[in-house]
Amino acid sequence: MEGLSIRKADAVDSDFVFAVKKAAFREYMEQVWGWDDTHQRELHNKRFDSQDFRIIQFQGNDVGYFSTSCTSDSLKIHQLFIHPEYQGRGIGSACMTRILADAAGKAVNLQVLKINIRGIAFYQRLGFSIIDEDPTHVQMKKLLAFTAPVLQ
Repeated sequence: MEGLSIRKADAVDSDFVFAVKKAAFREYMEQVWGWDDTHQRELHNKRFDSQDFRIIQFQGNDVGYFSTSCTSDSLKIHQLFIHPEYQGRGIGSACMTRILADAAGKAVNLQVLKINIRGIAFYQRLGFSIIDEDPTHVQMKKLLAFTAPVLQ
């Protein structure tokens, strides 16, 4: 996607990341558990310090973020949020395409709140399958085949 770039987040991005999460995710949290700003900020700070956060930029503007973690055989997507003002433009799909390309040969795992029907449908369109669920979430997985580079 033209105009899309991804950069590693640094400490000054923490407030932006929290603001995007709040704008994109608060309505779902309120429906399941309620939104406690203090608790959400504490949880955010803990995750921001321990996960690999990337800032999504579109046409020079910071528009969202994602966080992941890797093992030798899998990639876990912890969060992917696009600010509501930029949703519906293909930015999330383009980011997922890049994430999946980087994870070639690994299983990619994530979870989505059950009430987030739009999010579940988004990941299913990208080839993820529901593999499990609990009272609040569905767990989803996509297995990626390793593609060896073509030698010439």
